[in-house]
Amino acid sequence: MNALPRRTAVIVFLCFASAYFLSALVRAVTATLAPVLSDEFALSARNLGLLAGGYFLGFSASQLPLGNWLDRHGPRKVLLCFLGIAVLGCIAFSMATSFTTLMLARVLCGVGVSACLMAPLTGYRRWLTPTTQLRANSWMLMTGSLGMLASTLPVQWLLPHVGWRPLFWGLAALLALSMLLIYLVVPAWQQAPVVADQPAPPKGYAAVWRHPYFRRMVPIGFCSYGGMVAMQTLWAGPWMVRVAGYTPLEAATGLFFINLCMLCTFWSWGMLTPWLFRKGFHVDRLITWGLPVSFLVLAGTIAAGQHAGALAWALFCMTSTCVSLAQPAVAMVFPAALAGRALSAYNLVVFLGVFVLQWTIGLGVDFFSNAGLPAPDAFRATMSAFLVLSVISYLYFLWAPGVRAAQAAPEQT
Repeated sequence: MNALPRRTAVIVFLCFASAYFLSALVRAVTATLAPVLSDEFALSARNLGLLAGGYFLGFSASQLPLGNWLDRHGPRKVLLCFLGIAVLGCIAFSMATSFTTLMLARVLCGVGVSACLMAPLTGYRRWLTPTTQLRANSWMLMTGSLGMLASTLPVQWLLPHVGWRPLFWGLAALLALSMLLIYLVVPAWQQAPVVADQPAPPKGYAAVWRHPYFRRMVPIGFCSYGGMVAMQTLWAGPWMVRVAGYTPLEAATGLFFINLCMLCTFWSWGMLTPWLFRKGFHVDRLITWGLPVSFLVLAGTIAAGQHAGALAWALFCMTSTCVSLAQPAVAMVFPAALAGRALSAYNLVVFLGVFVLQWTIGLGVDFFSNAGLPAPDAFRATMSAFLVLSVISYLYFLWAPGVRAAQAAPEQT
C-alpha cells in the first residue's frame, strides 16, 4: 500500500490518537479511583492489584487473535469491533455491585481497547516511512500519556461532583464518538500485493516467536516495559499514599505530574529519534544505555523510602521510556504482511508483564505486611524484588545471541 499523503496521514493519526487517548484514560483511572474503590468494596492490596491487572488480562488475552485479524482485515474494521466491546465494558463497570462484577467489567474494558495502539501501528507500518513510524509510535504513546494525565487530577476533581459511576457512562459515550470518527476517516484496508518469485507470508505466529530479535526483546518487554506501565498506572499511587504519606488529592496531583513528565518525554522521543538514528544511535544502543539509569533511579527510590514521592516515580518512568522503542523496532524486522502479528505478539508480552507485575506486587505487599513489616517496608521489600527481576531481564538482553541493533534500524527494513 502506498504511503498516505501528509494531510491525510495527520488526520488519520488524530482519529487513532483520540481512541488511544481514551484507552489510556480507561487503563490508568484505577490508580486515581483506588482509594474510593478500596473503601466502597473493601479491597485488599491483592484485590486492588488484581482489579487493575484485570484490564491487562483481558488486553493480553486478545492480542494473538488480534494480530491475525489486523493483518487480514486491517485497522479500521478491527478497531471498530473492539471499541464496541469497550463501550459495553465501561457501562458494565459503572453498574458493578461487587468485586466480581467489577473484575469482569474491567476484563471486558481491557479486551475492548486492546486494538487502540496495535491497529494504528499496523496501519503505520504500510502507510508511513520507517523513521516516521518511530515518530508516530512515540507520539501515540505521548497521546496515551495525555490520557493518563486526564485520569489523575481531572478525575479527582470530578469525583465529588459526579461520582465514579457516571464517569464511566461518559467514557462509554466518548468511545462511541471516536468510533464514528474512525469509521469516517480511516482508509479501507487492502491486502499486501503479492510479489513475483517471493513466497507467500507464513501463517500463524511461529515465524514471529522464532525470530532471534523478538526473543531477545521479550524479557525487557515483560519486566521493564511492563514494570513501567504497572508503576505508572497503579503502584506509584499507593506508594505515595502508604509510604510517602500523601493524601488522596496529593497522590492524584503526583500522578498528574508523573504523566505530564511522561507526555513530555514521549514527545521528545518523537522529535529526537529520527536525528538519533541518523547519528547511529539505534534502538539497542538507546536501551543499553537507558535502562541502567532507570535501575539506579528505582534503587534510589527504594532507599529513600518515605522521602521518595512523585518526583522519584516520574524519574523512574521517564528513564524507562527508552524500552518503548523496542515495539516499532520489532515490527520493522518483519515484512509488512507480518506486522500486525509481530506487534500484537510483543504487546502480549508487555501487557502480560503488566498484569503479572501489578498482581504480584500486591501479593508481595500483603505478604510482607502479614509477616509483620510496616507498610513502607513492605513496599520497599517488594520493589527490591522487582528491581532484581528487571536487572536479570536486562542482562539477558545484553548477552542473548541473535541479531543486534543494525537489523532493527529503519534504514534496513
